Amino acid sequence: MIDSRASLKAYICADFASMGVRPGARTLLLDPVARFTLAMRVYEYLLNTGKPALVRIPFLLLFRRMSVRLGFSLGPNIFGPGVAIVHYGLLVIDPTTRIGKNCRIHMGAHIGGAAQFVEPGEEHKYSPRIGDNVYIGPGAKLYGPIRIGDNCVIGANAVVTRSFEEPGLTLAGVPAKVIAQGGAGERVLKGA
Repeated sequence: MIDSRASLKAYICADFASMGVRPGARTLLLDPVARFTLAMRVYEYLLNTGKPALVRIPFLLLFRRMSVRLGFSLGPNIFGPGVAIVHYGLLVIDPTTRIGKNCRIHMGAHIGGAAQFVEPGEEHKYSPRIGDNVYIGPGAKLYGPIRIGDNCVIGANAVVTRSFEEPGLTLAGVPAKVIAQGGAGERVLKGA
């Protein structure tokens, strides 16, 4: 969680490294996903450090506006350092989901919990928990109180409805099943 200026800088550097871009004005001018990632991280910093609402609100509005323009539906504090959202387009993630460091996620992924069917305040018990260095392919769907281990690959259009906690698995199919072992390897650029 981003709770200081040092951790904010570390998260942003890890995110840009995982995206394979260099931080700078040119990247922020030409890459809308990099701008979104930066806005998301600054908003998380302001939220987690308890900055006054007068300071947070402009970044909240920027974060929400960019989310709508890029087709993302997600909340703050979902991703660990080193997230790489590969393309803009539909991306839906339940706000109580937690994803570890160095996640590479593609367009069309949907990661959801059971937030509308449980008591308020209990949502976190029913949302996915995804490990470090995980590759989530285009169109992948992950639902419910599942756990995904570190260094896993979730193939394109896979539907994951149960936990796969062993590290280094490759999952594919509907419903998802293990098709290989060996991990994410070069699919994930590690920023941290």
